[in-house]
Amino acid sequence: MKQIAYLCLSLILMSSALFAQEQEANALKKGHTNTNKFRQLYDEFSTPNMFRSASGAPGPAYYQQQADYKMDIVLDDKISRITGYETITYTNNSPDELKYLWVQLEQNKRAKDSKSPLIESSGVAPVMFPNAFTKEFMSEPLERGFNILEVNDISGKPLPHTINRTMMRVELPKPMKHGDKFSFSVKWWYNINDHVVEDGRSGYEYFPKDGNKAYVIAQFFPRMAVYSDVEGWQNSQFWGRDEFALPFGNYEVNITVPADHILDGTGVLTNRKEVYTKTMLERYETAKRSYDKPVLIVNQTEAEAAEKGFSEQTKTWKLKAENVRDFGFATSRKFILDMMAVKIGGKDVMAVSMYPKEGNPLWEEWSTRVVASTLESFSRMTFDYPYHKAISVHAKQQGMEYPMICWNYGRPEEDGTYSDRVKYGMMGVITHEVGHNFFPMIVNSDERQWTWMDEGLNTFVQYVAEQDFGEKYPSALSPQDKHFPSDRGPAKMIIPYMGGDQNFIAPIMTKGLNTYQFGNNAYGKPATALNILRETVMGRELFDYAFKEYANRWMFKHPTPEDFFRTMEDASAFDLDWYWRGWFYTTDWVDIGVKEVKKYFVSDEPNAYMREYMEERGVKRNQLKPLVYLVEEGSEDFKEKMKTKSLLENSKPLQEYIMDNFTPEERKSIKEPKYFYNVTFEKPGGLVMPIIVEYTYADGTSNQVTYPAQIWRFNDNEVSKAIASDKEIVSITVDPNEETADIDTSNNSWPQKIQQSDFDQFKEKIKG
Repeated sequence: MKQIAYLCLSLILMSSALFAQEQEANALKKGHTNTNKFRQLYDEFSTPNMFRSASGAPGPAYYQQQADYKMDIVLDDKISRITGYETITYTNNSPDELKYLWVQLEQNKRAKDSKSPLIESSGVAPVMFPNAFTKEFMSEPLERGFNILEVNDISGKPLPHTINRTMMRVELPKPMKHGDKFSFSVKWWYNINDHVVEDGRSGYEYFPKDGNKAYVIAQFFPRMAVYSDVEGWQNSQFWGRDEFALPFGNYEVNITVPADHILDGTGVLTNRKEVYTKTMLERYETAKRSYDKPVLIVNQTEAEAAEKGFSEQTKTWKLKAENVRDFGFATSRKFILDMMAVKIGGKDVMAVSMYPKEGNPLWEEWSTRVVASTLESFSRMTFDYPYHKAISVHAKQQGMEYPMICWNYGRPEEDGTYSDRVKYGMMGVITHEVGHNFFPMIVNSDERQWTWMDEGLNTFVQYVAEQDFGEKYPSALSPQDKHFPSDRGPAKMIIPYMGGDQNFIAPIMTKGLNTYQFGNNAYGKPATALNILRETVMGRELFDYAFKEYANRWMFKHPTPEDFFRTMEDASAFDLDWYWRGWFYTTDWVDIGVKEVKKYFVSDEPNAYMREYMEERGVKRNQLKPLVYLVEEGSEDFKEKMKTKSLLENSKPLQEYIMDNFTPEERKSIKEPKYFYNVTFEKPGGLVMPIIVEYTYADGTSNQVTYPAQIWRFNDNEVSKAIASDKEIVSITVDPNEETADIDTSNNSWPQKIQQSDFDQFKEKIKG
């Protein structure tokens, strides 16, 4: 260490002089606020309180409301209509007095008088398909949206209520105090949308060849809004993009459908013996003991036979769920049904798939296996999956999630063939939507406000789960793929977005409705940020511990972004304010490069810098303490010293010159470097990141060093490192493994690599 101090003294003196000049210049400027990128996030964060602690954990006074539902639902398959009657029991666990309740009516987004289409900019396209032209200019709005028939108290007395688009305010007979419960009923109906033609997160798909419909149904009932310590009532209107904020509760739901339908949904099927045939029950019992492959409960031959029936009879399926935030179900006579068991934390969970024959052979082979593998991976990264099942339902152009059930795209051609794109797309969307059982169905963030908290976190764990799946089922991969080809997660995949037009990029910390490039912003960038945090900044062990702590702290609760940020730091001892600010609060990008490399030689004679210093102060050589003088290669001073042979170019004279200043005992711990460099790194990009550097030596070996991000804390533009090496450095590469999402790699190497275009131009000049 002493040797390095002596060797670098001249450089330190030079740096000190430059720093003093800079300080003097700054003294003449006006003052400024703290713009350092390592400043704490106190301005951005709320003050901790009794509800939410500074550690990121729920506080001692944390509360959340509860909404319990009892519903009777009838689905009329002939006219595609849902009629429902529900009783909601609402519990006020807040310390506040409530005068009214807010109920969500998301189906009103599709109503004739909906304002949602009016907020979207549109224009006349020069060329359009006939169906698109007709839909845009020649079609009347369909009869959609909730028809609220009654809103009554428990005694049947009408309650005053006001509908404001997708929200309904219900006036209470008297204010609810802390601990009060209030029950009321709502009766309604609505016409189900064709989700293939009209879009939407739920609805039906019509199959013209056999005349059947497959239903994936959600947002089908008036649902309580969230009341919390952060937002009060979360009654932000549903415009179509931002998803949902919902309280937890218990559900008892009876759903009446045609007798030849196969149905499943959120919760435990309490009357399985009534709705399953004897054969289905036997197969179900077999599936409960099958851990390696799915068991068909309804096979394709049986489903194809059912397609022709169109029963006039009905059957009621009864489902009961505890501590869930929502409810969804799927039903059709076309459905094939398979299941297998997966062991999660010592208990059995059923992985389930429902799909029409149009999904085969792809779905029968892989859907349920993907469900099972996803539950294992997400449980490892967070907590043991607490529910008894997870269902994947095949639905064209869909990808949507609800507690214990989700719908997913991925359809082969009519002849059963499919491309890698279709196969991987299906596997990826199932992984993603099943993963949503964890975020936000259990770790229940506010999707209406912070889309990234469910989509981004879920996409990050999806990447981990996809890689696990590829390792577990290598036969699922195409021959050219060594790993599952995830399309989000790795750093290099977000580069085109982060390096794009700043006019069309918003910070991650933006309400989803107001976000440009929704998929990149809410899914891709936060997933990449967390992946880099795990792999490059924190390391897997510390990251995984903190991430798991966040998930366990906030399971079945309502976290905010601050709760996530604070917990990740609290559980890891990593100060990450700089990281959250850069990646989540700004649209800065990564661009770090090698600006300059200077090679130095040691001299036993004063260099130019020291000679000037001595002359200014009248210092004689014999008055100086022993010093080491470094001379830059190629400088005038270097050329002069080459003539006088005062450079200590090889190890022996250098060693002798240095060692005279140390005792024999001290010499034992001193290295013997032969080469000295000053490497300057620049940061044209605004985003602070570690500098990952690979040094390659003349003997062909290399060494990788990671300088922590804090290296930029005093200079946000460039920093230098003095390097002493026993081997000659022949090349330097920044971010050699593409870990940081660096948008411009042209400055990442020294000597600078010749681009192919430059090389081609060079060859043309030679020819000329």
